[in-house]
This record gives sequence, structure tokens and C-alpha cells, in this order.
Amino acid sequence: MALYPLWIPDSAPPRAFPDVCVALDEPNGLLALGGDLEPERLLYAYAHGIFPWYSDGQPILWWSPDPRMVLDPARLRVSRSLARRLRRGDYRVTWNRCFRRVVQACAAPRARQSGTWILPEMMAAYARLHALGHAHSIECWRGEELAGGLYGVAIGRVFFGESMFSALPDASKVALAHLCGAGYALVDCQLPSEHLSTLGAAPVSRRSFCDALRRLCAEPSPTCAPREAREAAH
Repeated sequence: MALYPLWIPDSAPPRAFPDVCVALDEPNGLLALGGDLEPERLLYAYAHGIFPWYSDGQPILWWSPDPRMVLDPARLRVSRSLARRLRRGDYRVTWNRCFRRVVQACAAPRARQSGTWILPEMMAAYARLHALGHAHSIECWRGEELAGGLYGVAIGRVFFGESMFSALPDASKVALAHLCGAGYALVDCQLPSEHLSTLGAAPVSRRSFCDALRRLCAEPSPTCAPREAREAAH
């Protein structure tokens, strides 16, 4: 087990990550520092169970925690109140209607949070992925008001969730329910949280997660939501 994470120079090729098995135990999953947020590096990282997460003033930190929080879309827990909201169609749901607004809303200050990891350079990086058709947003609307949504990166049949927000009750849950109905086989939730657990997410070992990525990232993307996403993105 490595005693310190690897430093990745900006000039290093996109594949220049150590094996995730050498990620630190404490802090859990810290694998490497440095590099850049160019699309090639990000896509390679996600497909190999690695994601960037850092605060203002820090270098780019790359993580692969063990265990990993994931959601099997077939096991999404829909409460009675959420089921009623979905049946009523309380929110109009779109894909990629306003990707940047969703990311900005996710980055906005929240109660009991001292700051955000969604820094301007992170916003720009995911906007580039979105323009290339790899990053997607789901929006929930009440009239013309953006009520909530989520965004993330899609590779094959895996959706790597980055963040979600709600300005009105259950809006992010409605967005998640639509994501789970889009044909993906796995939703990566990255880190454990009580909120995600109530929705059916569960921890799996890093090895199991990476084994699933090798299989699912190589499969064709779902035909429903990604098609709508590509059309909306252009």
C-alpha cells in the first residue's frame, strides 16, 4: 500500500494513473495529485473508478474510495409521496436543457456546508465534456422555474453522478427517478451518504466496482435518454 499519493505532471499522458489498489486508506481513496481536467484524462479516470475532488487552493486530487457507493437503478427506493409526485407529473423533466445552470445550482452554498468543490475550473471541465456529448444534466421544472436537477458523466451503461440539487421539494429525487428509468445499468454515487442510502444506494468493494466498470463501460449506451441528450446538446 502506498504511503503517499502519486504526483501527476500536467504533461503526463491521460492514462498516467497508478493502479487504484494503491489508493490510500486514510484519507480513504486518495490516489494521485496534479494533472489536468482535460476530457481525455477525465474519461479515462471515470472508466477506471477514479474521480477528481478538491477544494479551492488545493491541487487536483484524484480519488478511488473503498467501498464505493453505487445505485442499481432497478433498486431505486420510491417512497409513497415520491410515487404520487411522479404520477401527478408535478415537475416537467428535460435532459440537457440547461446544463450550465444545473452545475451552477449544484455549486451554490448550502446549509451546513462551508464551501463547494465545484470550482470554476471544474465547471469548465464538465462543460467541455457536455459539449462532447459525455456529460449530461436532467432538469425538473415548475413552469419556467428550475426546481432541481442533477448532472454527471455517462460512459457506456454507467452514469457517474456528480451532484444534484433541489430548489423545490423532491425535485432532485424526481430527476434521479428519471435517470434510473433511462436504461443505465449502474449509477455511481461515489461516497456514502445517508440521503443516498434512503434512495437505495449501497456500498460495494472497489474491486467489484472496477470489475463492473470494465464490463459496463464497454457496452453500448442506452438508446432512450442518451439519444435525447445528444439532440438537446446540439
